[in-house]
Amino acid sequence: KNTVEGLKQVIGHAEKKKINICLEVLNTRVDKEMIGVPGYLCDTVEWAVEVCRQIGSARMKVLFDIFHVQIMQGDIIARIREYQEFIGHYHTAGVRGRHEIDDTQELNYPAIMRAIAETGYKGYVAHEFIPRGDPVEALRQAVALCGV
Repeated sequence: KNTVEGLKQVIGHAEKKKINICLEVLNTRVDKEMIGVPGYLCDTVEWAVEVCRQIGSARMKVLFDIFHVQIMQGDIIARIREYQEFIGHYHTAGVRGRHEIDDTQELNYPAIMRAIAETGYKGYVAHEFIPRGDPVEALRQAVALCGV
């Protein structure tokens, strides 16, 4: 209730400026800095989507952080397809550890990126991982892996 009331106070400004406000889904399961946020309220896609519905503005969106959604709920591609109209931005990172999105982690990013593209999404996908090695090389690999 408080989240909706607070966002309703600023959504009109976002509409006038033609910008989106994104509510990020984060995981509350992992109690480790930069990995999880115990006590955070918006820890499921459904909760974030319900806030968007109650705000009732096309400028209120969900930041679909693939890393956090995988930890909390899984079923990434099904959720992307189901809630595509509410998603305003995406973040990537490897699960577990929030490292590179390579073959050492559990998500199939090429399939996820194809699913995102199939929804008609035209925005950015941000790589938000903590590289274990050379960060520039890790970013090059992520961009290549996610190219659709």
